[in-house]
Amino acid sequence: MNHPDENELFNRLEAEMVNGPDADSVGKVVDLTSARTARTGSPDPVPDSDADRSPDSAPPESADSPRDTGDDESGPGSAVMVDTPGPAGPGLMDRIRAAKRQDVIPGWARSKPEFVNAAGWLGGYVGHSAAYHAVRLPWYSLRLACQAPAGAAKFIGGTLRWAADAEGDPLRRAAASRENVMEYMTLSRQRDRRVKLRMTLMTAGLILGPILALVLYVLAPAWLTVLAVAALTAGLGFLGAPSDKPVISRAVVTTEVEKLTSGIVERALGALGISEINKALGKGGEGIKFPAPITRDGPGWRADVDLPYGVTVPDILDRREKLASGLRRPLGCVWPEPVPDEHAGRMVLWVGDKALNKVKPPAWPLAKSGSASLFKASPFGTDQRGRNVDLTLMYDNVLIGAMPGMGKTFALRTPLLAAALDVRAELLVWELKGTGDLDPLKRVAADYGSGADDETAAAALDSIRYVYKDLERRAKVISSLPKDKCPENKVTPELAASRSLGLHPLVLAIDECQELFSHEKYGKEAGTLCTGIIKRGRALGVILLLATQRPDKDSLPTAISANVGTRFCLRVMGQLENDMILGTSNYKNGIRATSFTKSDKGIGYLVGAADDPQIVRGYYIDNPAAEVICERARKARMEAGTLRGIAAGQEPERRDVVDTLLEDILAVVPAGEAKPWNDVTVERLADLRPEKYGAWGEMEESADKARQLTSALKPYGVSTGQVARRIKGKTVNRTGFERARIVEAIAERDRKRDAG
Repeated sequence: MNHPDENELFNRLEAEMVNGPDADSVGKVVDLTSARTARTGSPDPVPDSDADRSPDSAPPESADSPRDTGDDESGPGSAVMVDTPGPAGPGLMDRIRAAKRQDVIPGWARSKPEFVNAAGWLGGYVGHSAAYHAVRLPWYSLRLACQAPAGAAKFIGGTLRWAADAEGDPLRRAAASRENVMEYMTLSRQRDRRVKLRMTLMTAGLILGPILALVLYVLAPAWLTVLAVAALTAGLGFLGAPSDKPVISRAVVTTEVEKLTSGIVERALGALGISEINKALGKGGEGIKFPAPITRDGPGWRADVDLPYGVTVPDILDRREKLASGLRRPLGCVWPEPVPDEHAGRMVLWVGDKALNKVKPPAWPLAKSGSASLFKASPFGTDQRGRNVDLTLMYDNVLIGAMPGMGKTFALRTPLLAAALDVRAELLVWELKGTGDLDPLKRVAADYGSGADDETAAAALDSIRYVYKDLERRAKVISSLPKDKCPENKVTPELAASRSLGLHPLVLAIDECQELFSHEKYGKEAGTLCTGIIKRGRALGVILLLATQRPDKDSLPTAISANVGTRFCLRVMGQLENDMILGTSNYKNGIRATSFTKSDKGIGYLVGAADDPQIVRGYYIDNPAAEVICERARKARMEAGTLRGIAAGQEPERRDVVDTLLEDILAVVPAGEAKPWNDVTVERLADLRPEKYGAWGEMEESADKARQLTSALKPYGVSTGQVARRIKGKTVNRTGFERARIVEAIAERDRKRDAG
């Protein structure tokens, strides 16, 4: 391409030729370099005499003077190179320091449970194979004996062909057919030498063989003779066996799984229909990059993948079924995951040998022996690689959510059994479905209830009130302790072990909590109290476990779902339910429990137990197994003297005998106040019985207080409505009730009680 200056010069010359040359320019040769220099300055400019002039002495630039636009590459406004030619970024030592070091000893060898599991599997495999072949040993012997004659015939025939150099016969025939005399004579002489040597060896063997056999028969002990005959028979039997019918069958038939390679991963990603991936895999594209080698990781393969620019891991998760089809693996084997501490395009693709829902679930490590401590991690489940996933309950709360029938109650049962095996823990368990799924825990629980009726819901609310009230006592105890005993102002194992302080772990579990939180009468108060327990109870040794099959804003207050530290979400149907359990934006970030199928029972996403979300399969502990564990826990509590509540045959101390709401209203509403307002009455009730109505009084909005009292009065047939009053000359309408209706409701209740 011509330089722009040259084009301009040629245009000027052409114009001069048309208009006529100047007198001075006739017959002169134009120097292009000089012409350029005249306009733009010489390539090697000489320093100007004015170069030393100070900036202040420069002539001012007029408004009409043309400004440098930076179009001329040699001018002061020329473009600046943004990509430096030299290497940029961290140096060699920085990159070495930041590099990830691989484990010297693999994880399964450093983890005692995984090592025991691997050793157990190996022992079982060896034992099964040995027993399998030992049972079939007589059959193997019979087959070898029957096939020995055929093997002897094969051996004799092969020996004769070897002595006669039969393998060279095709070559000699080919040389003869081509009439190549020199080649044929060379091969013939080679055959003669071979046959002579081999016949000599075979003759020696025929002479010495029988002699050695006779010596062995006469001089050797009987066991050696039998061993030699058996070995000879076995060898001839194996030699005579058909190639398609091996003598020894396989004790374990392995499932051949295709090795995961970069080509297979690229093929699968290319089948997803994502345009940026297709461009990267197409002609001239950069392809798919793998920052680390594809390796075995547990019972499967792990591939670290850098997706093309603009493609994120959620884009792959949306097409997980297509990805599994491209890999030719079952859906339960394919688990793409984001890497939180890397860029959004870094993906870890783990492909298992078997679908996670087809792998036999391992036994709970504490099922047969051992104890637990809520201050330490206890086994909760296993990940897709078969590694243990632990859960520390102390200083935390747990929320479990799923569709009906996906293993929610089984997931709740595991941490409850761990709490049962901690003799210091006090358990308050409420199962609001009424099917008795948690009945084994009655053997160790201080309080327990099962039912879907109002009575059980009221008892569960009383239990929540008891826990909420105990927060104040625990806080006073901790604040009164010296700093050397309680340096961090929270419950420690030493403080929990001291019975006089009463700071033992207090575990409140509510299964099907949506039945309580959506209850017309008790729901608002239960939600407010549980929110306070979640916020204040962590440092006070109080643990709240909630499980729900209807995770929405009406059944699960947003204040609860927003403050729970650990969440476990099994299969749900939509983004709203997913984020209600796991937290806002988890669906957007690729953590999607909607990707689980109907057969993925017990499998879910665990968030909060570790730095990164985990796919976890919970342990399968049915009711009979739970009864055995609870019986062991009961005996341990009896020995430690910590059995309390209904498990010890005692009446729960927090339960109210009768509901005193109506009497309490009459106590705070004077007889002269015929139509009190709801919100004012709630404030009075909170002052009267803060342990019972304190949560009502803590509600921020007056409308919430009014609705709470309306819901509480509805079961008694007391209706509310608008009550108008004049305040400072203005009419103010608020929700209220008639005091006379409270008196009538008490009389009606007493008449029914007397009739009963």
